[in-house]
Amino acid sequence: MQLGARIFKTGIAISLALFLANWLSLPIPFMAGIAAIFAIQPSVYRSYLTILDQMYGNLIGAAIGIIFVLTLGSNYLTVGLAAILAIILMLKLNLNNPVPLTLVTIIVIMESQEEQFLQFAGLRFLTIFLGIFSAFIVNMIFLPPKYETRLFASIHEVSEEMVRWIRVSIRHASDHSTVKSDIDKLSEKLEKVDQWYSFYKDERSYTKKQQYVKARKLVLYRQMIITSNKSLEVLKRLHRYENELTILPEQFHMMIQEHLESLASYHEQLYMKYVGKLRPEHSETAGAEALLKRHEVMDVFVREINLAHEEENNGFSAYRLMHILSAMLDYEEQLEHLDLLIIAYLNYHSDEVGSDLENTI
Repeated sequence: MQLGARIFKTGIAISLALFLANWLSLPIPFMAGIAAIFAIQPSVYRSYLTILDQMYGNLIGAAIGIIFVLTLGSNYLTVGLAAILAIILMLKLNLNNPVPLTLVTIIVIMESQEEQFLQFAGLRFLTIFLGIFSAFIVNMIFLPPKYETRLFASIHEVSEEMVRWIRVSIRHASDHSTVKSDIDKLSEKLEKVDQWYSFYKDERSYTKKQQYVKARKLVLYRQMIITSNKSLEVLKRLHRYENELTILPEQFHMMIQEHLESLASYHEQLYMKYVGKLRPEHSETAGAEALLKRHEVMDVFVREINLAHEEENNGFSAYRLMHILSAMLDYEEQLEHLDLLIIAYLNYHSDEVGSDLENTI
């Protein structure tokens, strides 16, 4: 686990829960600290959803525990039966997350041997609920996360790595095993990007203007992620068919190399455009010129296919090369779509791009 805000929030939530439980003279105050551990979440909205789930779960756990004690008594067997019933009921209600803390609630309540059982059961339930509430307060006030900045930074970082590897691979300067290892790492980083996107999506907007801007940003960031995935697909195919690329006719190889270099530069410039370091209308690789280059590459490809049919055993594999070209064209189309989204966003919300994003590039 990396050192981050969630670790500090967990410690603060535990301390707050223990302090409040002792201040209110609640029984077994350490249970409030345990409950706070279960309830801490990476975002305010998820913390809100968690407190609802935990509240429902603990009400169910407390009700089952009280009913079992009053009807069957409290012993090893009844505690186990109560736990089984609680798990079944929670799964039926699709409340999977609060199951562990619900079981803790049952054990704590059914463990009580006091004469005034209901009173002490209620106090113990309140102790656990206090821990959940403390975690929610801490999550809402202390160290609020900036998921948009983290999301954009992670997208930019992984895209930069892929662009570098594409440039190296097309020049046949990369080590095969190193590229394979880094492709796996890049795939893992893209999974982390999806997680940051999910956290950012969960953040709530409180005005209609904020909601509108947020909706457009979500579309924009999703397209950035799609484009990054397409660049990874290009890298995978360059890696897989590197031997076929080495035997390409020199003119055709240079054309593919120049086109990929152009796409890589285009990808880098789009991020600079989004944060305001390039003019919105600047598009090096879009428009009629890009379409002309695309047709030129395809014309040469068709010509090389015809030559390959005429010259047998020349080692040229049109079928395998088509995999690379199709990935390149798909990558280019996603870049152009991302460019249009960025231009449209900046035309209406250029003042919404914060300095934090600009500092990531």
